[in-house]
Amino acid sequence: MFRECSARERQEYHKVHKKITIVVELSGNPTTEQIEQIVSSDESLELRPTTDEIFRRCPQFRILVIGKTGVGKSSLINHAFGVQNATTSHNMPGEVSIDHEFTSPQNNKFVLHDSKGFEPGEKDNLKIVRDFINRRRAKPDLKDQLHAVWLCFEIPRAGGRLLETGVEQFLTSKREGELGDIPIVAVFTKYDTLLDRMERTLDKSSIKSLSQAAIQDIIKKNAEDKLQEVCVAPLEKFAKSAIPHVTVSTNGNHEETLARLIQTTEELVRNHVGTDASVMTSVAQRVDPGLKIKASIEVGKRKYWKALASSVPFKNRSMWDCLHVLHTDIVNVWNFQDPHGYLCSPEFRTLMTNMVNELDVGPPPDPNKTLSVGLTIVGTIATIVSALSGPAAPIVVPIAASVVIASWVYEVYEQTYVLLLILDRENNDRSLLSRPALQRFMKYIVDLTLVLQTLVLVAGNQELSRKAIKLAVKSYHESPMNGEVHNRIQEYDRQMTLRQRASRDSLDQIIELLQSYNISAEEMSDLQRNLPAVDLSSDEPWGS
Repeated sequence: MFRECSARERQEYHKVHKKITIVVELSGNPTTEQIEQIVSSDESLELRPTTDEIFRRCPQFRILVIGKTGVGKSSLINHAFGVQNATTSHNMPGEVSIDHEFTSPQNNKFVLHDSKGFEPGEKDNLKIVRDFINRRRAKPDLKDQLHAVWLCFEIPRAGGRLLETGVEQFLTSKREGELGDIPIVAVFTKYDTLLDRMERTLDKSSIKSLSQAAIQDIIKKNAEDKLQEVCVAPLEKFAKSAIPHVTVSTNGNHEETLARLIQTTEELVRNHVGTDASVMTSVAQRVDPGLKIKASIEVGKRKYWKALASSVPFKNRSMWDCLHVLHTDIVNVWNFQDPHGYLCSPEFRTLMTNMVNELDVGPPPDPNKTLSVGLTIVGTIATIVSALSGPAAPIVVPIAASVVIASWVYEVYEQTYVLLLILDRENNDRSLLSRPALQRFMKYIVDLTLVLQTLVLVAGNQELSRKAIKLAVKSYHESPMNGEVHNRIQEYDRQMTLRQRASRDSLDQIIELLQSYNISAEEMSDLQRNLPAVDLSSDEPWGS
């Protein structure tokens, strides 16, 4: 199989055994002759972002949310997708069909279908939901198919019942395969209310001598026991292992519960619907930065990141154009509320390019330093904010002091510049990309991703202003993280021999760096609460 897999082909080999499907995907490492053939045949094609094709096939994450009135569906959608005006059928006059598509101008990457749940005495709704799911299963195009279902229950109070008859029948249908492979997640809502109940029912005499942390552990343990009794056990009686469950809260400091819901959903969509739909799951959600990074890697691996060391797709294009397609893919995945298009503007691209141009960085990172990535960034933001003379003071980004962009971005990939084919007669050793160009590509990808992660910390799900973007750029640029990233890329480049410096190695290094500096959803929420106040709603010019 490996011998037969050519440089141009992406081949998959499938083997199915019972319910297990094994897929082996192969893509060849191009030889010099193959690269030259690819370049000559592709050089007239336009550089297109990989996300353009993904969004064409699957422009939105399509989800059905089922639940009774008051279960907290609107709040769940608002928090999961970072919007303020999610609307379900309960908030609209009259009866609204399950086929109605709810969307939000604050996030156009998801579409919501709503069902009021299986109320007692309303037998028709079970049939309506079943028929809807099966109709969507039959759609030929991924964009029209249903990608996931959230079946929402409020955690019952004392003596309450989780499952009505209609829900039991629905779960049985899923278990018996009547609904196909559509991912369904049972969502137990209002976890914070359960914790409050567990705290009120504690035996006060038994906890007098305990620390606050020990008391919280007892409360959580009691809550888990109650969940097992009133939620998990009834669910598993009818669903068995067909439907996973997640407990969530949209109130208080429980952001990690929403992240688990999104992570569970993305994994199910990836396994049962397809990779494009799982990418859209990650793009649409605004809870977990880690899934944004994961989706960026998935998009990058398909074409441009895999080709960094060969630069085959980039031959005869300017560096500015090459960086533009990388930039667009990453920004598209992060899906900020950016109605003015600031993140794709020439000014922001210039900021990023000039940051990458700083090849000479400071001293190597201290291996004994234990300060977390997030705290490093927060400390830098606090220093910058405290230095401002007032809430209206402009944020000055050093790398934006000049509007002149680095001259190398106008250079064109020529055969003599990119394909520095160095043949070692003894080892048949080849290098396909000049070291400065490879470093710049790697730095641009990592720097841009980490700036956008910092922007989540700074702006959250607010509409973006140039001031917020400049604060994120300045914070990342002045943090130790920036120097560490550049040092690690340069160290990687020094250690790799010509033979080792291949596309696969470069891709692995990018992935390792991005994962090293990833801030989890729970940590992100904690850090945001510790940020100093700064007015980012008012806008200001890029050059201020």
